[in-house]
Amino acid sequence: MVRAYVGLGANIGDPVQQLKQAIHLMQDSSDVQVRTCSSIYRSDPVDYLEQPDFYNVVAELETTLSAEELLRRCQEVEQELKRVRVIRYGPRTIDIDILFYDQLLIQKKDLEVPHPKMKNRSFVVLPLAEIVEDTERFSIPGTSECLSDWVKQMGNPRGILKLEPMLTKREEENTNVENRKC
Repeated sequence: MVRAYVGLGANIGDPVQQLKQAIHLMQDSSDVQVRTCSSIYRSDPVDYLEQPDFYNVVAELETTLSAEELLRRCQEVEQELKRVRVIRYGPRTIDIDILFYDQLLIQKKDLEVPHPKMKNRSFVVLPLAEIVEDTERFSIPGTSECLSDWVKQMGNPRGILKLEPMLTKREEENTNVENRKC
């Protein structure tokens, strides 16, 4: 089993429900298990500003899938939740990005891991730091930095708000997520 982290975001339709659906769909097969999820964060849009706020969460996975297979699984979940790519960085029902895959540096045409833009995105770094056990020891592949460095560099960012746990107590009871944090 390989440990991976994915970032999920949504800002049209019912974003919170779509995040929850995406988490459940990610683990519909035996080759992906969601270990834990961050709280839900609401953030201002980035790059393309004329759109609603985003709702974001980061999930820690264990998987037997290769990085490329995990990317395909993420894209299948996006399609299932009616993701349409019209405007780059534009509104979406769901967006799922692989942030880290087994602490590997992957640079391929269709897949870059660690995700190349996450260092400057509080809506990824803060939820990730919430679920990583030791940010001081969580090294960033391809750099000499660790996650705690990124959190410190971020300071107290504007435009992001921690909202709520990913699942309610009732939802936790009905899910098969290993440690019930998701």
